[in-house]
Amino acid sequence: MSANRKWKALIVDDEELARKLLLEMLAGHPEIEIVAECGNGMEAVKAVAEHKPELLFLDVQMPKLSGFDVLELVDPAGLAVIFVTAFDQYAMKAFDVHAVDYLLKPYSKERFEAALERAKSQKAEKAPDPAALAATARPAGQFLERIVVKDGTKVTLVPTANLDYVEALDDYVSLATEGKKLLKQQTISSLEAALDPAVFVRIHRSFVVNFERVSRIEPYGKESKVAVLRNGVKLPVSRAGYERLRKVMGEKD
Repeated sequence: MSANRKWKALIVDDEELARKLLLEMLAGHPEIEIVAECGNGMEAVKAVAEHKPELLFLDVQMPKLSGFDVLELVDPAGLAVIFVTAFDQYAMKAFDVHAVDYLLKPYSKERFEAALERAKSQKAEKAPDPAALAATARPAGQFLERIVVKDGTKVTLVPTANLDYVEALDDYVSLATEGKKLLKQQTISSLEAALDPAVFVRIHRSFVVNFERVSRIEPYGKESKVAVLRNGVKLPVSRAGYERLRKVMGEKD
């Protein structure tokens, strides 16, 4: 690494004291140029697009958009991420696996320096997959309460309670919610793994349905079945999907 190399950095934390601490830690690093400070995830998404930083100090737990949400909405190319978080040490193993460093609040000057050096030496092509990172770090038994969808500059938060079903479309998923369909670049398997299995059932290789939206199951041809939702939508049900539905139905009784 060149001694004269300049690094553009962005600080994202909803706590002003936390941002000030990072600024103090960076005061002895003239090679780091702070291009912006953000107090929330929405500001962060805009600032990353505008300034194209190489280092991102990112809080995990923020209102509206979490650190994971921010990573899903920005271009990770050329971006080395240091998470600043209150997650416990066990969850932090997930970040190590994905080659992303972290600062566990409260952190020491020595720990900060180590994280900074590691992030600066990180190769851009090793940028983490945000969905995989979030899934690995999520505590056991904790499932998604909302799904973040980006369409151009528009960001939509979809509460999972409002989700009717999910349809696989190659590397995308179509989210059916409140009479609309939203596209998100994610595989149906990774999204299914993040949803509560007591509510969302994989009824077909291409469909995951909110069990509470199912009105009835009807035969369709000799061996096929369809799930009829309360809004009249019919979704195909495979043999394995039917067994999963029956199991959930039995558990709900």
